[in-house]
Amino acid sequence: MHSQLTASKANSSGLRWLWLSVLVFALDQLTKLAIAKTFDLYESVAITPFFNLVSVRNYGAAFSFLSDAGGWQRWFFTAIAVVVSALLLWWMKKTPAEQKLPAIAYALVLGGAIGNVFDRIVFGYVIDFLDFYVGSYHWPSFNIADSAICIGAVLLVLDSFLSPKAKDAK
Repeated sequence: MHSQLTASKANSSGLRWLWLSVLVFALDQLTKLAIAKTFDLYESVAITPFFNLVSVRNYGAAFSFLSDAGGWQRWFFTAIAVVVSALLLWWMKKTPAEQKLPAIAYALVLGGAIGNVFDRIVFGYVIDFLDFYVGSYHWPSFNIADSAICIGAVLLVLDSFLSPKAKDAK
């Protein structure tokens, strides 16, 4: 009976999108594993005139922020990701099932956060491998987890403009 109530609560909230978090995590880890097994560190393979696959390690946060800070940043960013993940789960639980866009956004960010925190805990760094560039300018390398976090953030901003509360405020 208790598990039926718990399942019912999950289906009536944003938690019904947790499968998306699991999918993001799995895709992220599978792609990172493929790169780690196939590429030497710093190896790069041109795919298109503006995109390479590359094997790099990010010891910092987004855009390698604090990557050369001496090691403490590993646990600092891990702690932040754990707190944010707990908040995302709570927000997903509080989000009514009808509000799909924010729940999907939370699920994407959660899956990405867990993917990167897994790397930090297991390896001490995050594996990045997507390298986009124009001419000689390269954006910082990133991974599937980073992509999911960015897409989730964009969806949350979009939802803030599309939600009934935002329309009422206008």
